[in-house]
Amino acid sequence: MRVAIFDFDGTLYSKETFKVMMEHLKNHPIHSKRYRQFYRAIMPPYIGSKLKLVSVKKMRESSVQAYLAALESFTQTELDSYFREIADKMHGDFNPNVVERLKRHVQNEDYVMLVSGAFTPLLHAVTEKLPIGTIIGTDIPYQADILDHQAKISHIQGPLKTEKIHEALAGQDIDWANSFAYGDSLSDLPVLELVGHPVAVQPEPRLLTVAKERKWEIL
Repeated sequence: MRVAIFDFDGTLYSKETFKVMMEHLKNHPIHSKRYRQFYRAIMPPYIGSKLKLVSVKKMRESSVQAYLAALESFTQTELDSYFREIADKMHGDFNPNVVERLKRHVQNEDYVMLVSGAFTPLLHAVTEKLPIGTIIGTDIPYQADILDHQAKISHIQGPLKTEKIHEALAGQDIDWANSFAYGDSLSDLPVLELVGHPVAVQPEPRLLTVAKERKWEIL
């Protein structure tokens, strides 16, 4: 079986999901008052990352955790509805070239996977019309159907992406040499190196350098 693995932010989706989520919370007609709490929580790790005192990985984890904390008391139904509101704002910003590649892989009977640090219910909502076989994202913890904002989440990024990919494909005979992966940043490198056909999509400078050195396709 061949697979085609897609990153989301900057690849399938042309913008950054977290920025859209921040704006949605900030301007929400009902929940905007929660934004101040969220903003206060993310500033220390954000400043720390700029001063190189906090890793980018840790900063991202802290930011995602802070976003959930700001949504304290949401039920699963309410949170699914909230993410659908965000998804409705995102549909016009997909990368058409990458969407076309995804559909072509489906036609070629490749198994399509989406792997992202974005929240899983948001990924499902925003890609519901795309033929994606498996979606791997950051899962949201619940307790008795209420968001458990204090539970430590497992933010999907870096090497954890490859770990989750292998878990999802356990027991399958994968033709890695003839499989594809698409990503836009250096953090996607572990996934891109899994396959015989890595594709750098509008790559940031560090990934662009790697792609040129290794003669990878650049989209």
